[in-house]
Amino acid sequence: MLTLYWMAIEQVPLVLGTSTSRTHAKESWRAVVDMAKANPYIEASTRETIGEEALIIGPSRYQFAASNRRAGRSQTVHRLIIDEIREHHNFEAWGAATNAMQAVPEAQAVCISNQGDSNAVVLDHLRQAALDYIETGTGDERTGLFEWSAPAGADVTDPEALAMANPDLGNRITLDTLMGQAVTAKAAGGEALASFRTEVLCQRVHQLDAAIDPASWEDGRRDALDLAPYRDRVALGLDVALDGSHVTLVAAAVVPGEGVLVDVVAAWEGHGSVALARQELPALVAKVAPRAVGWFPQGPAAALAADLREGWAPRGTELTPITADLTAVSMGLAQLVAEGVIGHNGDELLAAQVGNAQKLRRGDAWTFGRRGTGAVDAVYAMAAAVHLARLVPAPKPPVLVL
Repeated sequence: MLTLYWMAIEQVPLVLGTSTSRTHAKESWRAVVDMAKANPYIEASTRETIGEEALIIGPSRYQFAASNRRAGRSQTVHRLIIDEIREHHNFEAWGAATNAMQAVPEAQAVCISNQGDSNAVVLDHLRQAALDYIETGTGDERTGLFEWSAPAGADVTDPEALAMANPDLGNRITLDTLMGQAVTAKAAGGEALASFRTEVLCQRVHQLDAAIDPASWEDGRRDALDLAPYRDRVALGLDVALDGSHVTLVAAAVVPGEGVLVDVVAAWEGHGSVALARQELPALVAKVAPRAVGWFPQGPAAALAADLREGWAPRGTELTPITADLTAVSMGLAQLVAEGVIGHNGDELLAAQVGNAQKLRRGDAWTFGRRGTGAVDAVYAMAAAVHLARLVPAPKPPVLVL
């Protein structure tokens, strides 16, 4: 309907429609063609030559293309309609199509999409820019955001939240149908729940295949967390980001009645972070005096392997390269979070990297994926610290001498 308005009423020279594939784009184009030809007030014709398909209404043409780096190139586009912009994982198609509009003062692009995950880089860029303008008044006032979604954190079985994200509820969509899906997704958790939040509640979910359940992680927040009284059972975990741009040192301790408490001891970021960590690590470890320091020698932390040899750690601290099954350590941490065993103070670095952590599947098991998801060195450092802390023997009760 919008496309026909642009063509029959505004009579713009060229409307371009794009979708995830040429086949999908043509399906939308065919629907517009059928609607136009069924309208007795519109004189429409079509060009059906493959690669040159066009709907023609007076001086206006409607063509379609797949969302790729060639979309709109060598053309002057007046109106652009992009379907499923959440599937734009880079700016190639967006740049090609919108740059074809630069010479048109009144050009307009309409992007239609459900919510996406961290791969939806173009959607995230446009949506965040619009939100920033709404909240601060700074940015491009020409961007409009029209969104039907449930509030962040809403229970998936809340009828009001379902209605907020589904404006056609009660017409073509029934509450019973959505509620049945919601109950099933909530019980399954994990990827099923994340997918339901994205597809039905139109909520921003960082990862569709999240390694650590975000709600369970948030439930583990403690108002006050201090590991100082438990120095006799603290373990440290160290890890390095894949590109060497970030290093994190995390502490963990098993505390009776509290579970396993974790906290970030130090983090180094940017160029030279590995060298700076190498320089400052001995003093930090000496200050904490942990029972163990662990790292994964088969990962990026190998860059510090030579510095983690015996001889520099304080007396009583065991240097422990973790060569055990990495999948067991990764999945073990996720399970402990899900069970409410892990306690934390809401540290922003940990929260951000827990959000980055996606499953890298290895058969029926998985580890934390390092590629394409953002840094997860803090998560690996936490996994190492928790693994070692659970191996520290419980302190012996004091001997009472009478």
